[in-house]
Amino acid sequence: MSLSSRRVTLPAVMPITLQKRVIKVYSEDDTSRALEVPSDITARDVCQLLILKNHYVDDHSWTLFEQLTHTGLGRAIEDHELVMEVQSNWVMEEETKLYFRKNYAKYEFFKNPLSFFPDHMISFPSETNAALSHSGILQMFLSSSTYPEIHGYLYAKEQGKKSWKKLYFLLRRSGLYFSTKGTSKEPRHLQFFCEFSNSDMYMSLTGKKISGAPTNYGFCFKPNKSGGTRDLKQLCADDEQSRTCWMTAIRLLKYGMQLYQNYMQPYQGRSGCSPLNITPMRRGCLRLNSHGSPIAMSNMAIHRSQSWFHHKISREEAQRLILQHGLVDGVFLVRDSQSNPKTFVLSLSHGLKIKHFQIVPLEDDGKLFYTLDDGHTRFTDLIQLVEFYQLNKGVLPCKLKHYCARIAL
Repeated sequence: MSLSSRRVTLPAVMPITLQKRVIKVYSEDDTSRALEVPSDITARDVCQLLILKNHYVDDHSWTLFEQLTHTGLGRAIEDHELVMEVQSNWVMEEETKLYFRKNYAKYEFFKNPLSFFPDHMISFPSETNAALSHSGILQMFLSSSTYPEIHGYLYAKEQGKKSWKKLYFLLRRSGLYFSTKGTSKEPRHLQFFCEFSNSDMYMSLTGKKISGAPTNYGFCFKPNKSGGTRDLKQLCADDEQSRTCWMTAIRLLKYGMQLYQNYMQPYQGRSGCSPLNITPMRRGCLRLNSHGSPIAMSNMAIHRSQSWFHHKISREEAQRLILQHGLVDGVFLVRDSQSNPKTFVLSLSHGLKIKHFQIVPLEDDGKLFYTLDDGHTRFTDLIQLVEFYQLNKGVLPCKLKHYCARIAL
């Protein structure tokens, strides 16, 4: 029989089906939602799924956040990261949760890189012009051949001890180093501290409380597949500007062009998850009762229906909430005052700091008003006050731009 007349039977090709997994995602008020998802789902896919299910507006600031409860650490999971890979690094003794929240600072360095890298902390290659443009700095951070050097003092927790030591650190493409002799950058004085390909970077959310750090501006590196908190490499900075600079530069070094692609490319998810299907949230000043009809509210309580208002939270809780939403100018919330039950407080992020402004009620001719500037500008309710300062800077250091919301899933 000739070869051409033979029949060859090939095995049937079976379609590849991805295994489904169930993940639990929490919101700020600790309500949670279980989702059945494919094993290759990314953090951005999960965010998009929750946006669609809850009819939220997709402004590209929604983030999946990993929080280690016992150690008080947390990090924003990058949009491209596989959620199952993140969970595979969790250890039994640490209670770890996924949170769904906004992070306005996620890609802010692409919009305004100069504010993230102060002159005294960054050095460029000698052949580079001293005055770099906005785009020039970004190109250097994203380039595979050159990388600016970040340098400055950090406190490092000594391994196996409770003590911290202040050292001069340098960030280079090959990793993070510290100098064993003052601020010397000579190779013989530089000791390797860590690299980032097999570890994740976390921010301390509890300040000095758990780690005993000398300042409130802590961050650390947790090796993947590690034995837990004993393998943490812990650092802390003198101020928020320094911590933000280090963490931003390390993020860019680790992910590089992938971060820029996350920032530039609009969401392209699975079928049926198009942003065009999203129903915008309705913003109103009325609540609905259980039958769906509006309930009239007095000026005294109308603000409680607003997403930016947080009832009975402490100053520390307000600062933590703003920090988790990103220290971008204009991130704010309004809360009850703890020191004076009749007043309110506007907590606002500006210049990588969180500032608090007291909102005082005034009575004039039998009418109640609210003011931030000793009565020069008056408002009949807090909604009117917030709307005014969203359009006008007034006595504040900047306009109100992004509110911190407690969402329910």
